[in-house]
Amino acid sequence: MAIVNQILKTKGNAVCSVSPESMVIEALRLMSEKNIGAVIVTENDKLVGIFSERDYARKVVLKDKSSDSTCISEIMTGNVFTVKTTTSIDDCMKIMTDKNFRHLPVVDDGKLVGVISLGDAVRFVIEEQKNTIKNLENYISG
Repeated sequence: MAIVNQILKTKGNAVCSVSPESMVIEALRLMSEKNIGAVIVTENDKLVGIFSERDYARKVVLKDKSSDSTCISEIMTGNVFTVKTTTSIDDCMKIMTDKNFRHLPVVDDGKLVGVISLGDAVRFVIEEQKNTIKNLENYISG
């Protein structure tokens, strides 16, 4: 069974984060620079929230707030669902699909060790299936 740690070994453990006091525009610039759809919100190296494109659209744009003067703490998602490095990829995909979000922070022993996205999980599963097909073809052709 494939687990989260296998994705992190491939993509790395880098986490793009901002502080709760950061302005929304700073988070948006970081997300644009890194070509990502969400940033983790940390305070004193502790996970306190997540800010995503969805948060921006629903809590800033639709509420006519300013990206320059709105703090991340005002609009971030604070109750963040997390997984462990030992959580199965299948479970992660189910969580993200059922809960309707695309990013899962990975926390082990209270420490943030990475983030996986639904895209990361799908890419991993596709690669795993390609390898299985290749192995079966090799087995059949002898």
